[in-house]
Amino acid sequence: MESPPIVDRIWIGTAGWSYPDWIGPIYPASRTIDRLRFLARYVDCIELNSSFYRVPGRQMVRRWVERIGDLPRFLFTVKAWRAITHERTADDDAVRRFIDAFSPLEEAGRIGAWLLQFPWSFRRDAANLHLLDRLGALLSGRPVAVELRHGSWNNPETAGFLADRDLAFCNIDQPVIGDSMPPTAHATTPRLGYIRLHGRNRAHWFDPSSTRDERYDYLYDEGELSGWHERAAAVAPRVDRLFIVANNHFRGQALVNAVQLRAMLEHRRREVPPSLIALYPQLRGVATAPNQGNLLEEM
Repeated sequence: MESPPIVDRIWIGTAGWSYPDWIGPIYPASRTIDRLRFLARYVDCIELNSSFYRVPGRQMVRRWVERIGDLPRFLFTVKAWRAITHERTADDDAVRRFIDAFSPLEEAGRIGAWLLQFPWSFRRDAANLHLLDRLGALLSGRPVAVELRHGSWNNPETAGFLADRDLAFCNIDQPVIGDSMPPTAHATTPRLGYIRLHGRNRAHWFDPSSTRDERYDYLYDEGELSGWHERAAAVAPRVDRLFIVANNHFRGQALVNAVQLRAMLEHRRREVPPSLIALYPQLRGVATAPNQGNLLEEM
């Protein structure tokens, strides 16, 4: 069987969809809308980040399935609960309960990947390798990406360790300060590739007094995105699915860069909310507003 075109293997979206500062830049302020459905018309994946803070109820997860039911290509990726990756207090039963909470999404075929995102303080050592081994076993059979922010993991031994466990190395863009992980283009399992773009806000990245919005307030320029276009083009042929998630969310910048990156890959204009074009004129060369009828349907 012939492999699908490279662009058909790539899903591009944002980390989350519910931000107050997206009202105006992305979502209309004049009326109440279903924000998930609205955003899902412009991207083909969304990374669930609320799952980092709490385990969702089954009813909420079922509603997510229903709300994107008419979008056959759309997929979610699930960011692991912080008790698993940051606090590291979740025992095996707690991890299994977390996984089970998403069974409505999994049964509907709407989970493209599970993301284990670890903080910069998570260094390569025997205890942390054991934790990755344990979590990989608990998630066995599922497409799993591992985000490692510290540079001690950037070596062939880590790539081999992940490959042996069918885990994907999550390539990231972040401010490269000291021992931080630099940009990479690793593919450690043929089932999955993953890229996360956090922005390059050096002034606020490690400042404990900075807010979340300050830390992720960054807009990539065309030159910076072209580097990730090249890395995506290198990873995509080696995997079944590649997810690219923009996490530079403040004031809708994640959607701006997601649309720009998709336009680079497809060489065609993409639809975006007209309010976003007004706020970010650099979109005018790669984006167009939907006609008024389609826009009203999305609301």
